[in-house]
Amino acid sequence: MSDAFCGDCRRQTEVVFDHSAGDTVCSECGLVLESHSIDETSEWRTFANESGDNDPVRVGGPTNPLLTDGGLSTVIAKPNGASAEFLSSSLGRWQNRGANPDRGLILAFKTIATMSDRLGLVATIKDRANEIYKRVEDQKSSRGRNQDALLAACLYIACRQEDKPRTVKELCSVANGATKKEIGRAKEYIVKQLGLEKGQSVEMGTIHAGDFMRRFCSNLGMNNQVVKAAQEAVQKSEEFDIRRSPISIAAAVIYIITQLSDDKKPLKDISVATGVAEGTIRNSYKDLYPHVSKIIPNWYAKEEDLKNLSSP
Repeated sequence: MSDAFCGDCRRQTEVVFDHSAGDTVCSECGLVLESHSIDETSEWRTFANESGDNDPVRVGGPTNPLLTDGGLSTVIAKPNGASAEFLSSSLGRWQNRGANPDRGLILAFKTIATMSDRLGLVATIKDRANEIYKRVEDQKSSRGRNQDALLAACLYIACRQEDKPRTVKELCSVANGATKKEIGRAKEYIVKQLGLEKGQSVEMGTIHAGDFMRRFCSNLGMNNQVVKAAQEAVQKSEEFDIRRSPISIAAAVIYIITQLSDDKKPLKDISVATGVAEGTIRNSYKDLYPHVSKIIPNWYAKEEDLKNLSSP
C-alpha cells in the first residue's frame, strides 16, 4: 500500500492498486483515483503452453545496435496442425525470398553466446566479442576462413581486453573442433584487420600469471588457505626474470604450493587442470626453484619445509 490524496476524503489516505483492472482505489471510501494505469514492471505472462515451451517470456529480446534492424525483425513460425501446412509453406517461401541481411551475424552471435556460456564468461565479454566480429565482418575479408576459429579468436581477444584472459586451450574446448593453431592464426588475422581499420596497433591487455590462478585452483579443488598462498606466491614471482609464459608459471607455482601442503596434487592432475604439459611444468619449476624461499609466503611454509622440496 501507498498514500495518495483522495478527493472525497479530502486528505491523504492509503490506496490499493488493483493489478487486474489497473485501478488505484482509496482504501477508506472506495473511490477510484486512477484507472487503466500502465504497469511498467517486468511482464512474465506466457502464451506458450500449447507448444510445450516453458519459456515465460512473450516479448522479444533487447535491441541489438550491431544488427541492421536492431534485432527487431519478425520471423513467421510454422503453426501446428496439418490444416495450416499450405499457409505455412506459402508464408515461409515469401519470408525466405526476403532474405535477412543479418542472418550470418545472428548465427555468429548465437555461437559466441554458446561459447561464452560454456566458459562461464560475463555478458560484457560476450558483447565485446560480438562487436569485434562485426567490425571484422564489415571489412568483407573473412570469407573462406574457419568460422569457429574466427569466433573463438574474437572471444579470446575480448577476454584479453576485459582483463579476464582465457587460455587458447580453453577456447579450443568450446570451438566446435577448431584447433589451437587455427585459433592462433585467426587471432593474428583479426588483430591485423582491426589495426588496418584504426590505423594503429590493437590493445590486447597484458596477461599475468595471477589472472589464471583462482580458476586453476578451483579446478583442482584446493582450499582457501592454499589458494591464498598460491596467489601471493605468483605475485612475488613477477619480481624475478623468469622467462616462461604466465600460464606455465601459474602451473609451476600451484605444483610447488601443493607439494608443501597436506593435500599434494599429482603433476598429471595439475597438467589437466591448467592445460600445461607436464614437461613444461617441470621446466618452469626448475626456473622457479632458485627463488622459492623468496616466493613462498612465510606464514605458509617454514624454511625447513622449503629444504624438503625435491630439487628439479
